[in-house]
Amino acid sequence: MSDADDRIDLGRRKLMAGTTVTAVALASGVAISAPAMAASKKREWAMEADVICVGSGAAACAAAVTATHLGDQVILLEKSPIFGGTTRRSGGVAWIPNNFTLKQNGQADDEAKCLQYMARYAYAERFQADSPTLGLEPRELALLQAFYRNGAKAVDTFQKLEASNFIRFELPGGVGPSADYAPSLPENHLPKGRSIWPDPAVNGGRGSAIVDGMIAWVQEQGGKTLTDHPVVELIQEEGRVIGVVAEHQGQRLNIRARKGVIFGTGGFAHNPELTRRYQRALYGACAAPGSTGDFIGMANQAGAALGRMDSAWRSQVVLESALQHSVVGTAVNIPPADSMILVNKHGKRVVNEKRNYNDRTRIHQVWDAVAVDYPNQLLFMVFDQRAMEVFGGNYPIPADIREVSYVIQGATLKELQANLQQRLDSLEGKIPAYPLATGFADNLGQTLERYNEFARKGEDQDFQRGGHPAEIEWQAYFSRPRAGMEDKVGDMPNATMHPFADKGPYYAVIIAPGALDTNTGPLTDEHAQVLDGDGQPIPGLYGAGNCIASPTGEAYMGAGGTIGPALTFGFIAANTAHKG
Repeated sequence: MSDADDRIDLGRRKLMAGTTVTAVALASGVAISAPAMAASKKREWAMEADVICVGSGAAACAAAVTATHLGDQVILLEKSPIFGGTTRRSGGVAWIPNNFTLKQNGQADDEAKCLQYMARYAYAERFQADSPTLGLEPRELALLQAFYRNGAKAVDTFQKLEASNFIRFELPGGVGPSADYAPSLPENHLPKGRSIWPDPAVNGGRGSAIVDGMIAWVQEQGGKTLTDHPVVELIQEEGRVIGVVAEHQGQRLNIRARKGVIFGTGGFAHNPELTRRYQRALYGACAAPGSTGDFIGMANQAGAALGRMDSAWRSQVVLESALQHSVVGTAVNIPPADSMILVNKHGKRVVNEKRNYNDRTRIHQVWDAVAVDYPNQLLFMVFDQRAMEVFGGNYPIPADIREVSYVIQGATLKELQANLQQRLDSLEGKIPAYPLATGFADNLGQTLERYNEFARKGEDQDFQRGGHPAEIEWQAYFSRPRAGMEDKVGDMPNATMHPFADKGPYYAVIIAPGALDTNTGPLTDEHAQVLDGDGQPIPGLYGAGNCIASPTGEAYMGAGGTIGPALTFGFIAANTAHKG
């Protein structure tokens, strides 16, 4: 096929995708008559505004508030029956560098130093401290710079407008602000205080407070916010996105955007086709059910370039719960208890169990080149009777073992192995066959013996569990003893570790890799403009949140590491669209 034929074929495919006659002609190189061009401009518009915001989580809400504040007329379109997306299901924490609470406490978050931390964490394989770009591509560095320079500005704007009510996020017990998720990196000059969240004393706090406050503010200012309006197509003229097609009650509605369309529609964690294509063994996610990657196809048809599609905000999930429903209510954020470990199919520890969820979950993807296998594809959370008695009620350890079916029990380690294998075999058809190593119980016994020695000495020589104060603080947050059991903890030199009992019963929960949501899609620049295959902005098209390639790579900087960038780049997108 000739180059001309290729261009014509591209034009036909774009026509089938719903683009205008003008766009097809430009793509194919075929001349277009004046009557045909005039016809393309006679489109009937059901609604129009300056800016269309698609979605209603942190990214889209931030964009809607910002655009409205700038004087633009806004229409916000949400495909679900309620506003909020995954943000509504979250704790509402946002990681914002150089935020107002730091300034209130006299803490300076230097830009150059903060960028060092973010670049080191997000791009460890390429980071160079002495490089002008820190070893990053210019676009990547520009995104981190934009995050630093606009995050605090965005939050200050929302606070001034009274569209948000953020305060410093502090852990209970008087330990102060939460630490970043890589607080011990030498590049992190300010390991605490960058996380904020909605004041729990106002409107209940959490993610719902972000959404409800911003939606209410937009509505009060005359903005139009609509649920049950899924966007299914982009409308382009002469290469510019000028609107969208939305569906409502069986009708297709053409909605015009005079300045731009901003997508904040979430990832694709609940799109089985896309997760099979791009993600390795993602069993379930905390994302809202509407996180099906709608933006990817539309942006692709508009010529957008895609980022690394295997990226996600990761968290472990209880396998059997995720198999029942992929929209999991709770992830295994930090596995609770002290006499508890995570082991692989060989009965061996492979990770610091108290590391943050995003970093810890990445251990599932390790490849064994000799065995030609993923030995950590599933892990097993093993704990003893003491852990059950002291920490029962901290998910996924139940307060009463009769409440759940996913806990496997064994009087001895060999019986635990047999019962675990029986449970795994019963899941065949839902998961591939997963045989435990023949020596699983013997290896587990050796693993427990070594772990117990570490626990008594207070030093985990294999994975440095509890080696940083932040892990001690998160231990207290996610491993709260039952009432009356407070005296059963704190008697070991390392609060995150306690020796296992010499005798059973022992318990196990099958742990699988999951996600909060995926965090990839079209590439964007520091102005939140969606980029085409040549690295040029697609006029009129913007993105923020989990529907785009993450501006912070795969690094979950600290508590709120997804909502912080979402708020920031929603703010940036609205500012860019306003300027045209």
